[in-house]
This record gives sequence, C-alpha cells and structure tokens, in this order.
Amino acid sequence: MSATENLMLEHLKRFQAGQDRIERKLEDLTRRVGNLETGQAAIIQHLGGLAAADAQQQLSIDGLNARLERIERRLELAG
Repeated sequence: MSATENLMLEHLKRFQAGQDRIERKLEDLTRRVGNLETGQAAIIQHLGGLAAADAQQQLSIDGLNARLERIERRLELAG
C-alpha cells in the first residue's frame, strides 16, 4: 500500500471511530428521552387521579352544603 492509501485508511478508521461514538451517544440519549417520557406519563396519570379526587371532594362538599341549607330552613335559621 502506498503512503496515500495508508493515510486514507487511517482517516477512514478515525471517522468510523467517531461515528461509533456518536451512535453510542445517540442510543444513550434516546434511552434517556424514553425514560423522561415514561416519567412524564406517570406524572400526568397521577395529576389525573388528583383531579378526580378533587372533583369527588367537591361533590361531597356540595352535598353537605345542600343538607346544611335544608337543616337551616327547617330550623328557620337561614338569614
């Protein structure tokens, strides 16, 4: 092999090594983004559960308020 061919081969090996590092880094970043998306989905699901619990509590409070108003009317305490 000539010196030019050896130099070209050496450059190609360096490019390949650099490309391999980039591919490994991309795989790592892809995995990390997937983990973030999974965590985000869990947070959204948790927030949905909190919203449902809040709605249930509000329904209970509304029911208690209605009962209290009826009691006040019966006892003629409304004023």
